[in-house]
Amino acid sequence: MKFLRKARAAGVMVALAGPLASVAAAEDCGSGGAGFGAWLDRFKSHAAAQGISARAISAGLGDVSYDPNIIRLDRNQRSFKLSFEQFYARRVGSALLAKGRRLMATHKSMLDHIETRFGVPREVLIAIWGLETNYGADGAGGKSILRSLATLAYDCRRSAFFRQQLLDGLRIVDRGDMTPAQLRGGWAGEIGQTQFLPTAYVRYGVDFDGDGRRDLSRSVPDVLASTANFLKGHGWKAGQPYGPGSANYAVLADWNRADVYRRTIAKAAAALGG
Repeated sequence: MKFLRKARAAGVMVALAGPLASVAAAEDCGSGGAGFGAWLDRFKSHAAAQGISARAISAGLGDVSYDPNIIRLDRNQRSFKLSFEQFYARRVGSALLAKGRRLMATHKSMLDHIETRFGVPREVLIAIWGLETNYGADGAGGKSILRSLATLAYDCRRSAFFRQQLLDGLRIVDRGDMTPAQLRGGWAGEIGQTQFLPTAYVRYGVDFDGDGRRDLSRSVPDVLASTANFLKGHGWKAGQPYGPGSANYAVLADWNRADVYRRTIAKAAAALGG
């Protein structure tokens, strides 16, 4: 997904430690690749000061380079222009819904446990999963997430936001959830089958399959439980409606701020839920 559709992560940023560090970091950015290497060295020191291991910093940033393509993509985003009816028709069809119903049947027991623990209806989770990556079939993008985040963290336009995402990307490596090679996804750092940004991944990722890792790229239980945990963490009310005008519909804005998108989630979920 394009970054404008991932604005939910803005609400889960973690502050840099200390006001002086924050001020210094806020001024440390650049334009073009000439100063990137020196900036990266300073960032590595900052990451170490935040408690990230030397092993994770070396593995994640050791061969990272500036990617001007990421800046081009960042500058050419387009917001939603379609009406809700047009958008829904483009994104949701009979095949998507039929596949979603089959997956709900396949994963019934797991979804029962997720609903019990987090209070989010299965049809909402399946709708999000389908809309984000066609249930994982579309992949999640092939770009190096750490390279993309480092480029955006260095760039002055939204450097503070992306510095935090880069720190949390390194934390994902540090705690053993994914390796730098596995961290491949969207150009703005979106990870996995429901497209979490790293800060949301760190805060809401769940090891639901019990293998000791939070794997939002390959583990369906982790993907769906983490998505449910995100919604619960943003105020989802168990057993309450989620259509327009409801409290849970407002929670969907933390997943995606575009109204056509959250209306599409709600309508697709209602169709899946019968």
